[in-house]
Amino acid sequence: MKLDLLRDMNRERAARRAVILVTDTADGTQRLVREAQAQGDPLAAELLARFRSGKSGVVEADGRSLFLTVQVPPPRLVVIGAVHISQALAPMATLTELDVAIIDPRTAFATPERFPDVPLLALWPDDALTQLPPLDRYTAVAALTHDPKIDDPALIAALRAECFYVGALGSRKTHGKRVERLTVAGLGPEQIARIAAPIGLDIGAVSPAEIAVSVLAQVIASLRQDRRRASA
Repeated sequence: MKLDLLRDMNRERAARRAVILVTDTADGTQRLVREAQAQGDPLAAELLARFRSGKSGVVEADGRSLFLTVQVPPPRLVVIGAVHISQALAPMATLTELDVAIIDPRTAFATPERFPDVPLLALWPDDALTQLPPLDRYTAVAALTHDPKIDDPALIAALRAECFYVGALGSRKTHGKRVERLTVAGLGPEQIARIAAPIGLDIGAVSPAEIAVSVLAQVIASLRQDRRRASA
């Protein structure tokens, strides 16, 4: 691989941007395709499927054999609220190889003692999100505080960034009021409809740990959805 291509791939990895290195197996020529450019590429259909699946492999195009090296950002979970559910959710999510970060401006909850092994930002979401890599479609956001002043800014940012999963704690009545607020904030019906609310799969969860299991299961299902469809 040429040094400039390697440098570009490393730069895109650091910025959490997906790329595919296209290599002609006959003559070794290579080019780099960024996800934002894939739609207009001659290999658009194959590239888009590979971005969804995250899998590298060989394809045939115009009589040529091409190897597609897929580089996508590692999935991550940003949890809004240093609550009991988060205490159970964070270690479980880490075990599934999700990068986890916790955001909560309430310093009585956001303490290293309660969250010893994950990045913890005791800031309001608007400020905290500027200190993390930008939200993207490889990020899940779970809003768990039940406080609109904390949850709503994170939900708005997540929906505008097209995060692959956006969930919020609360009853259907609570969510109805949330829909009204987000509509006033300028979000459209299709965007708001992407929020998983009440959050988590319906497994009859009662305790914070059980709710955490239901949330993590829903996050994983959302993460794998496109990849299952791409490999079907």
